[in-house]
Amino acid sequence: MAFDIFFVLPPNLLLVDLAGPADAFRIAAQLGAPFRSHYIAPASGVPTSLGLSLEGAAPLPEVLPDEALVVISGAAHSIEAYARPEAREIVRWLRRRVDPNRQRVASICSGSLLTAEAGLLDGRQCTTHHTLLQRLQQLAPQARVQQNRVFVQDGLVSSSAGITAGVDLALQLIAQLAGPALARDVARHMVVYFRRSAGDPELSPWLTHRNHLHPAVHKAQDLIAADPARGWRVEDLAGQVHVSARHLSRLFREHAGVSVHDYHTGLRLALASQWRDAGLSKEKAALAAGFSSARQLNRAGVGAC
Repeated sequence: MAFDIFFVLPPNLLLVDLAGPADAFRIAAQLGAPFRSHYIAPASGVPTSLGLSLEGAAPLPEVLPDEALVVISGAAHSIEAYARPEAREIVRWLRRRVDPNRQRVASICSGSLLTAEAGLLDGRQCTTHHTLLQRLQQLAPQARVQQNRVFVQDGLVSSSAGITAGVDLALQLIAQLAGPALARDVARHMVVYFRRSAGDPELSPWLTHRNHLHPAVHKAQDLIAADPARGWRVEDLAGQVHVSARHLSRLFREHAGVSVHDYHTGLRLALASQWRDAGLSKEKAALAAGFSSARQLNRAGVGAC
């Protein structure tokens, strides 16, 4: 049985807000998930932030299946975009046709402003791009707006921060609907360092210590991030990036600002947290992340503080 996903396209659509999450679901479907995507808008032609127009969007449906997922993409220059008649129609449609107790709702970036106006965030935790937090609180005074979060889930209602956080939210939804293993495969296919979790700040531990230009260090970090549970030795990494172990250790500290061991441990801690979020016990999450036990996980977590 197919699971229907409806992507709502506002005027002045930010293409990355659509393409990132939509491609994640497309890849998941190719890998066997029962997803079926629909693209809907008040008009068949949707102007975008790049000056191109998307054609062929289906009309906003009068009826939505129970348990469908409705994804509201964001727009550039949202104040002007959301004052347009098409955006006002989207708000009315969301208010009339979407029941947050029967359908899943996910907003990407400024898309949360439309869900706020439709009343779908009242009484719920939510977030949006950091430049729009105050506006979101004004539009949804009964919502509990969260700052510095990649995405927030409250019941069947989800919201994400800026742009690429929409991919993180899509991967989280894929994990919930089709399993964490498939979500991991989608992330690897998309060459995402690793999906961030709802509790992560906007700067993910999977992306920290990457603000440098040294190719050997980046390659070593890519190897660790692709399989954090593996018992990586500095000698193994050094051999694959064609430098000595001693030189790689020095390069890591000089360019990444952290030791190889501490970088590896940080990713293992993040991985263990994600497995905990997916429902594993602490002991099983520790083992899945490459620790020998929950006790070793605890010691690593204290050492990272």
